Amino acid sequence: MTEPLLIYDTTLRDGTQAENFNLTVEDKVRVSLKLDELGIDFIEGGWPGSNPASVEFFREIGNYDLKHARLTAFGSTRLFANKAEDDPNLRALIEAKTPGVTIFGKSWDVHVTDALRIRLEDNLTIIEDSLAFLRPRVKHLFYDAEHFFDGFKKNPGYALATLDKAVDSGVECLVLCETNGGALPQELAGIITAVQSHLAQKGKTVPLGIHAHNDSETAVANSLLAVTLGAHHVQGTINGFGERCGNANLTSIIPALALKMGYRFKAAERLEQLTEVSRFVDELANLPHNKYLPYVGAAAFAHKGGIHVSAVERNPLTYEHVQPEKVGNIRRVLISDQSGKSNVLYKARKLGIELDKSDPMLTAIVKELKQQESQGLQFEGAEASFELLMRRILGVQRRYFDLKGFRVINQKTEEGAIQAEATIRLEVGGHSVHTAALGEGPVNALDKALRKALTRFYPQLEEMELKDYKVRVLASEHGTGARVRVLIESSDDDAVWGTVGVSHDILEASWQALVDSITYKLMKDERKQSGEKTRS
Repeated sequence: MTEPLLIYDTTLRDGTQAENFNLTVEDKVRVSLKLDELGIDFIEGGWPGSNPASVEFFREIGNYDLKHARLTAFGSTRLFANKAEDDPNLRALIEAKTPGVTIFGKSWDVHVTDALRIRLEDNLTIIEDSLAFLRPRVKHLFYDAEHFFDGFKKNPGYALATLDKAVDSGVECLVLCETNGGALPQELAGIITAVQSHLAQKGKTVPLGIHAHNDSETAVANSLLAVTLGAHHVQGTINGFGERCGNANLTSIIPALALKMGYRFKAAERLEQLTEVSRFVDELANLPHNKYLPYVGAAAFAHKGGIHVSAVERNPLTYEHVQPEKVGNIRRVLISDQSGKSNVLYKARKLGIELDKSDPMLTAIVKELKQQESQGLQFEGAEASFELLMRRILGVQRRYFDLKGFRVINQKTEEGAIQAEATIRLEVGGHSVHTAALGEGPVNALDKALRKALTRFYPQLEEMELKDYKVRVLASEHGTGARVRVLIESSDDDAVWGTVGVSHDILEASWQALVDSITYKLMKDERKQSGEKTRS
């Protein structure tokens, strides 16, 4: 195709209809600026006719200068009882003062008769009137043909008639919406071809767009297929957020179009920002990043089996369909009980540790790794603990402090309040330290006491925070006597790392993970100061 594709993001509107996905007005502004940097062509900011927060967003975003992206406001066709010029929804779209407006109308006759409760010809009238009113008042006008594919399957003649009204009103693009997410690619292809044939017979050349939902796990496939059939405009959301099962995922669509299908568009020139944008949106929504997302997930280029790692070292194409750096991601080699020498050698090189495949210490590390994991330790999400384990076996890991003992008291008062107090004794560089701290539960008290004891020696610990704490019961048939695994995720200003501990005692497991977390922080900072290569 000669003209570049247009990527249309609706994270701020359709994406926020997802369960547990919420953004403040400030968050929406920050996401908009990030999408603009990525090179998204159109950003749908919200529905000002139904949501006061959207009105506030459009007012606030006007204070910022977008370099590439153009904003659109979203709304519906007029109410049948209103004239177009008097319809509050249409007036709100104009008052949003965005370069573009997208409105949706009914394509499925069942929605016209059962939802709107008007005659089929009346629906054609409100489509035509609404678009005709908007056309001279906005620069870009898009029409979302809601439920178009279901409508076409039920009544193709009427579904096409709704498109005719939109085209006659001068829309810039007809966006065919697979709103229920139930259509499979083979169905989609036939319907798009029928639409193109119908428009050609009418002598109309308006571009087509696609808006797919993921209820059948085909939203990305349907979107890519639509483009191969000539769709010029692709709608979706970052990470696939959306109502029910979500919308078409732009973090999968964009690299597929750019790297595999050879299409031109602005975001294709900035693919290296894609992973950052994906994680940025999750962070603002206060949701964990889905590590299994294609292209941008932490597991997208993660290798676990030793045979895989050995092959990837020789030629990454053996188990990677694209280069991770092209989408801003990184290759990761996981350490687990399936790991062989290849995994450990790879990790050692990444960490700047010199090991040879014939080195007996390599065998010792692999043996210890498998022994630890047989006891319930898991290093896949705790690579910092594995690095420390490896350095300890090699005898190159510094001890920053030594535990002399700790005690944790947890009590419940008559008033029902829970109080936890931890007392800890450490030795740091020949100095004995004895401190106590209160906390929200025994683990929190232990964490506070440990930091309190160490911060005067290592003040950089103040910039470290615990981001996540997970407990998993192992072999639960042993009931309260079962082992537990504690996974801790920590962070500072420039890194995030995971550590692990396992024990029959949850406090001991937590202690192991906490000590590894702090030790890794101190080691990382020490290497950074000395100029040694650190792990990102």
